[in-house]
Amino acid sequence: MTLVAECAMEVANIDLQTPLVLRQEEVPFGNSFQGYGKLCKMMQIGIGAVLGPSSKHTALHLMSICDAKDVPYFYGHMWQSAEAFNLHPHQDDISKALHSLLTEFQWSRFIFLYESTEYLNILNTIMALYGLNGPIITVLRYDINLNGNFKSVLRRIRKSIDNYIVVVGSSDTMPEFLRQAQQVGIINEDYKYIIGNLDFHSFDLEEYKYSEANITSLRMFSPEKLRVKELMLKLGYTYALDEYQNGSCPITVEMALTYDALQLIAETTKHISLKAEPLNCTDRSDGVTEDGSTFKNYVRSLNIHKRTLTGQIYFEGNVRKGYTFDVIELQPSGVVKVGTWNELSNYTSQRLKPTSAIFENFDNTLVNRTFIILLSVPNKPYASLVESYKKLDGNNQFEGYGVELIKELANKLGFNYTLINGGNDYGSYNKSTNTSTGMLKEIREGRADLAVTDLTITSEREEAVDFSIPFMSLGIAILYVKPQQAPPATFSFMDPFSEEVWWYLGLAFLGVSLSFFILGRLSPKEWDNPCPCIEEPIELENQFTISNSLWFTTGALLQQGSEIAPKALSVRTVASIWWFFTLIMVSSYTANLAAFLTIETPTTLIENVNDLAENKGGVVYGAKRTGSTRNFFMTSEDERYKKMNEFMTKNPQYLTETNQEGFERVKNSKDHTYAFLMESTSIEYNTMRECSLKKIGDALDEKGYGIAMRKNWAYRDKFNNALLELQEQGVLAKMKNKWWNEVGAGICTTKAEQSDAKSLSMENLEGIYVVLLAGSGLALLHGIISWICFVIRKASNHKVSLKDAFTEEFKFVIDFSTYTRELKTSASIYSRSRNSSISIDTLEANSTQNI
Repeated sequence: MTLVAECAMEVANIDLQTPLVLRQEEVPFGNSFQGYGKLCKMMQIGIGAVLGPSSKHTALHLMSICDAKDVPYFYGHMWQSAEAFNLHPHQDDISKALHSLLTEFQWSRFIFLYESTEYLNILNTIMALYGLNGPIITVLRYDINLNGNFKSVLRRIRKSIDNYIVVVGSSDTMPEFLRQAQQVGIINEDYKYIIGNLDFHSFDLEEYKYSEANITSLRMFSPEKLRVKELMLKLGYTYALDEYQNGSCPITVEMALTYDALQLIAETTKHISLKAEPLNCTDRSDGVTEDGSTFKNYVRSLNIHKRTLTGQIYFEGNVRKGYTFDVIELQPSGVVKVGTWNELSNYTSQRLKPTSAIFENFDNTLVNRTFIILLSVPNKPYASLVESYKKLDGNNQFEGYGVELIKELANKLGFNYTLINGGNDYGSYNKSTNTSTGMLKEIREGRADLAVTDLTITSEREEAVDFSIPFMSLGIAILYVKPQQAPPATFSFMDPFSEEVWWYLGLAFLGVSLSFFILGRLSPKEWDNPCPCIEEPIELENQFTISNSLWFTTGALLQQGSEIAPKALSVRTVASIWWFFTLIMVSSYTANLAAFLTIETPTTLIENVNDLAENKGGVVYGAKRTGSTRNFFMTSEDERYKKMNEFMTKNPQYLTETNQEGFERVKNSKDHTYAFLMESTSIEYNTMRECSLKKIGDALDEKGYGIAMRKNWAYRDKFNNALLELQEQGVLAKMKNKWWNEVGAGICTTKAEQSDAKSLSMENLEGIYVVLLAGSGLALLHGIISWICFVIRKASNHKVSLKDAFTEEFKFVIDFSTYTRELKTSASIYSRSRNSSISIDTLEANSTQNI
């Protein structure tokens, strides 16, 4: 209770300029003397209002003190006092509610079980409402021995001919009463109960759900209410995961009324200041709270419902009014609301369809039951009217995925069904007003049993109805035009190779040309007699000049050849490797160029959701104005989706009323500057029939379509099991393939979508570069070795120093300014030797030997 008060105070202080302060004192149950002492100490400090303890006797004692000091006193128990404000329903109102149920159920005789004499006032009021023509009532007190053992009375009931029972008692004894009644054997299909306790929803009812007994009770608030859920979370309960679900709730009436009392006090202080003045209650002081009477009078004039758990609150005198009871029933699926009661309209039935008390027996099967099924027509491929020259009616006039799904489920479970067009409004749920629209409203109010269409399972809709397991998974995606062919580029002939390959090709060209030049100078075989008619020339000439080397390499690359022919082995090796390299490169270029010329390379303005969020290329976007897709962006915490939501909010002209309208807008948009956000399954269906459109990027989220049904419906598990069987048997996949890819499709599947041509990269061609590099390296090594051997032989023949010979030959090799070599010159060391005269034949013989 302390946590409830703290949570209520936190909510109450939200919009108060002067926040309220909560002071708490614990009093042992029934210890009025200690309660009196603690209240007096609090009054000496100064208090504005008091929320009383649970004990009736202690509360009455403290109530009289507060009344004497004009301190407002609030409590929440069934017993009444004229000295304080009681937020609990009056006994007379509870009696009227029970009388309405008895009249509705037409009980002609029943047993009235009560805990103690204070509950007899309920019986007196019921009898007064019946008048002289009332039913036969057997009155028994179940706690007759005041020891918590009720079995002696319960055994009398089992032997009685009466099996309709009304039970009134406190929340302390009622759970034990139910347990002992089950032990005695009077909670079964032969007995019907009306429990006159407002905490029935908070009891552990799991073991009674399948007892087949009909148990009806009342409650002041629904656990589905948003503020109730918020309070449960603050108290540490996880609503959807713990044992408190299927209509049950751990929040008791006393907790809820404590919460509401603080909201009532807070609302009053907005208009009347509450002064916490020190008071003395230990002597005969006449001091009272200033404006205490004014504060209490203003409370009596209030009518509030904001932030309360138990609904509307107003007072007639000190008696609380304005509430509405939920009439609840214990069914196999849990606690189910079957009607409402209020003082103005009495009992109003909201029973959707009676369910049996146990899943397993024959009465609860679906055989021969008839359900009303809502479809959205026209809404291909889920449901549409059959195109026929005959006039069709009933279920025969509809076809589609949803229609076939219901047919498969009906074949498995044995039920009958009636298909009705529910329109395009799938519906929404307003938590604050507890109202719904569209298909959800039809199901909640009992005019339909199921809704089968592309209805997305969302947390908001789960507040109003239940869903089956998803029969189809999907996500939000982008509908956009297919990429268009790009206009030809000026240098498109370079596309077959990547930029990296072109750079390496250029470097290889220069490197090989340089290899020809160097090896040509090193190799003696490449030094020719410029005048063959002269047997002893005075100079030799080399054909591998810089320009000739580049020309030879160019000719080989373009596969045209040149007039230059290498002679030395090392030069021929480089030439052979280069020819092999150019063969592979030219063949690869030619093949890939053909692919680039025959395959259209498409371009698109957007490629993913990031491009769309940035409005890349001026592309704008929209979605269906209402529905789960729009709600996804409105509630998303992702910065990209927040930005997209802001764009759609500021530009409502891009939103559409239906998905079909968005589809047409994308197809007809000029310059392809409009994209539409819709569910991926609808995109798949439409793009199979409109070849100019496609889905862009991956799905933005993950969700599913489910079958909507009434809250806590007893047949939900049976539908879920049947759907699982259809999924495991491949029926759902087969149905989707039929309605998506076969019926009305095939237009866009005749031409296979071509893959884009890609430039060849170094990963594709690095092998041939390795061959070129290795071959050129080996040839260069061979050329250097041959040159060294040539110099050694020449030095030996001319009897000159090996060092001088290497020096002269090296200087000549690196002299790039000349491509001729004089054989007889006074500057040469060979001219000064005794074998200075050497013929061409001798030089060639030496070269041959060196090679």
